[in-house]
Amino acid sequence: MKTILLFGAGKSASVLIKYLIKEAELNSWKFIVADANKALIENKTNGSKFAEAVQLDITDDLAREKLIQRAHVVISMMPPALHFLIAKDCVEWRKHLLTASYLDDNMKSLRDEINHRKLLFLCEMGLDPGIDHMSAMKLIDGIKEQAGVITSFKSHCGGLIAPESDNNPWHYKISWNPRNVVLAGNAGARYLEAGEEKLLAYQALFDKANTVKVPGLDALAYYPNRDSLGYIPVYKLHDAKTFVRTTLRYPAFFEGWNAVVAAGLTSDNDAIDATQLTFKRWSESILPLVNERNRKMLTYLGLFEDTAVPTGANSSADILQYLLETKLAMAPVDKDMIVMLHEFIYELNGEHKNLQSSLVVKGEDNIHTAMAKTVGLPLGIAAKLLLNGTLTLKGLHIPILKEIYEPVLAELEKEGIIFTESLH
Repeated sequence: MKTILLFGAGKSASVLIKYLIKEAELNSWKFIVADANKALIENKTNGSKFAEAVQLDITDDLAREKLIQRAHVVISMMPPALHFLIAKDCVEWRKHLLTASYLDDNMKSLRDEINHRKLLFLCEMGLDPGIDHMSAMKLIDGIKEQAGVITSFKSHCGGLIAPESDNNPWHYKISWNPRNVVLAGNAGARYLEAGEEKLLAYQALFDKANTVKVPGLDALAYYPNRDSLGYIPVYKLHDAKTFVRTTLRYPAFFEGWNAVVAAGLTSDNDAIDATQLTFKRWSESILPLVNERNRKMLTYLGLFEDTAVPTGANSSADILQYLLETKLAMAPVDKDMIVMLHEFIYELNGEHKNLQSSLVVKGEDNIHTAMAKTVGLPLGIAAKLLLNGTLTLKGLHIPILKEIYEPVLAELEKEGIIFTESLH
């Protein structure tokens, strides 16, 4: 019996689990979900006889290897630092591996063995990265097939709160890993603008809320995301004078978060002694940065409360993560929203063309979120396509090839993940 093994049943796994239970039933496959919290798995599998729940300490080498030996395809939804443990076992036991995380040097070090053993290791197969690659490459290949020359490419993506659930001054709620929200942007950004390479330090990332317009929504603001330049050769856009990948937020978010960053409250390497420390005392560094535009936001987040910080906090990032999880939590009926926008400028037959392609996806509730849907479904679909023989590619890849993006995007459309394009 063909078997899919999923490591991790956290926030982003709920829709993936539901999808793979359905596919396991339709195709008579086995589906195993492993996590440190068995109750969490059982809650998300809802007692389905087509899913097996396994409690696992991912660092237990023997137990992990035994599970991997049972699988044909392995999906890792673990934190990125733990993928390599799973990847080495997948090479050893000749199992295909899918992840939503960025392709890193550890994974690249396995490339020769992956090729030799005729395996598929597919990374960056989530939302951003993932759906962004696939949808962009479909358009890029289409423009090039017409002999168009792309001179500008901007790709924006963000996990936001849907307008109908937007009821706090931050205009933001946590729909994914809160630690990632705390640390987002801390490496600064590198991108290309009008032929000039730009470097933006973390402290300057939220200074200015540049905005874009997505059909049907109010203006959204963006900040550059990581090192965009590394994707120019990946996308083969060497003629582009502008190339940037960004993260979207509502504009007001920048007012508050810029102060939080400037005050050093996102640091994960400042040794904090939580003994008798209050939120008010911890956040004293932000006081000179408080103004009429951000005061309500910072107060709402609990920065000035004269109550004790969590006793287990070891850094400012720990304290801030606690506040985000408690003050900006989604209520059970809240809906999140994923927004993606690709902006192209290209030359075709002597004419300037402007192409916009946008995606808006809303969640059902605080469990079956748009974030979980758009991160999880590409992985589930890739697993299905591997097991049914549609996806025969081997090697270490991200989803930029037509043989990956065409069938996956077609399946995503069946699940309601559909882009809208405008050309002028």
